[in-house]
This record gives sequence, structure tokens and C-alpha cells, in this order.
Amino acid sequence: MQISPDQWTLAEWRGVALNATIAFTWLVMLILAFGSWLITSRLSTGETVSRWQVMLEVIVTGIRDQIAEIGAEEGDRYLPFIGTLFLFIATSNLLSVVPGYQPPTGSLSTTAALAVAVLIAVPAFSIARRGIGGYLRTYIRPTPLMLPFNLVAEVSRSVALAVRLYGNVMSGTVIVGIIISVAPFFFPVMMQVLGLLTGFIQAYIFAVLAMVYIASAARTQPHSMNDPTRKEP
Repeated sequence: MQISPDQWTLAEWRGVALNATIAFTWLVMLILAFGSWLITSRLSTGETVSRWQVMLEVIVTGIRDQIAEIGAEEGDRYLPFIGTLFLFIATSNLLSVVPGYQPPTGSLSTTAALAVAVLIAVPAFSIARRGIGGYLRTYIRPTPLMLPFNLVAEVSRSVALAVRLYGNVMSGTVIVGIIISVAPFFFPVMMQVLGLLTGFIQAYIFAVLAMVYIASAARTQPHSMNDPTRKEP
């Protein structure tokens, strides 16, 4: 039983292998890119809109509302990044109903890449909002002695994101494989439905946690009452 799509080699040319992780990752990206182009090219502001536009508006509104609930300042600037994370993970997992398809999120390399993207986005958004000095000062709060601990926390939470997503997707694959070998008819259908729900939930959790990390780093700190640079109203 192949646990990870990394183990499934689709083609090989002069020592360069194309595994299922790479192939299905590009497939998901093509589906999202083509679907986005197809829907946005026919947007309407009139009273009659297509069902696809309604679905897109529901998704965008839902993500925007979730960002607002987290308390992020100027939440719309994070919408493209967080929305892309959610849609990529959700689509990758939901396509598992297609025979022969293996979700690329079942590969540790894919989840690690997503975690690295979050790891880069956290300081990038924070520096863009607070400046590089304001961002670096967060590592020495409340005292410079916290510098090594804050650095470890910055990396460890991104690693936790990758391992959590990979572990949940991989465990679902293993459970389905075991049940198929025991009861190949009824139970796999139930597990497939449960897997779709779990995949959607994992996409939501990953996106929310990424937004929490970004919002926490980018949030403007209020001036202290003893701050000499503080201006009276």
C-alpha cells in the first residue's frame, strides 16, 4: 500500500522522476487557475448572476468574514494569500473522490512547502505594516532574554502546521486502505465521505492558523503610557 504520493512514480526521463505529488499538485493548480479565469471572466453586476459567481462570492465573503473575526487590521490585504491556501488544500483533499487520484497534501514535502510559505508570509506582512524595526523588536519582548525562545517558537509553529496537515491526510489514507482490505464494499464509502469532511476541515484549520500567526505579527502594538514618543491627543 502506497502511503505517500511520493512513492508513486508516473514517469522517468534520464534519471529525473515525475511522481504523483508533483503531477497532482500541478493538476490542482491548473484546476484552480482555469476555474478562477472562467468564473471571473464572466462576472456580472446585474440582478442575474451565474451559480458559479454566487459560489465564488460565498467563498470570498466567508474567508473575508473569518479574517475579520480573527481581528486582523486591514484584513483585505491578507485575503489573496489566505484564500489561496484554503482553496489549494480544500481542492487537493476534495478531489480524492476521483479514482486514481492521491492528494498532494498527503506528502510531507507539500505540507512543508505550505508551512514555509506561511513562515515567509508572517515576517513579510509584518514588515510591510510595522517596518523592519518594529518587526524585529517583537523578538525581544517583553525582555531580550526571550529572543531565542521567540525564534524557536517562530519555526516550531510552522513545522507544527506541516506535520498536522500531513498527519491527518496520511492517517485517512492508511485507515481507508486497511478497511478496504477487511470490508471492501460498505465501509470504504463511509470513510470516503468522512475523509472529504476531514479534508475540508483541515483546509479551514490551516488557513485560520496561518491568519492568526500573520495577524499576531502584523498587529500594531499600542503605545505605552510611559513611552516618551507617545503623543497626546
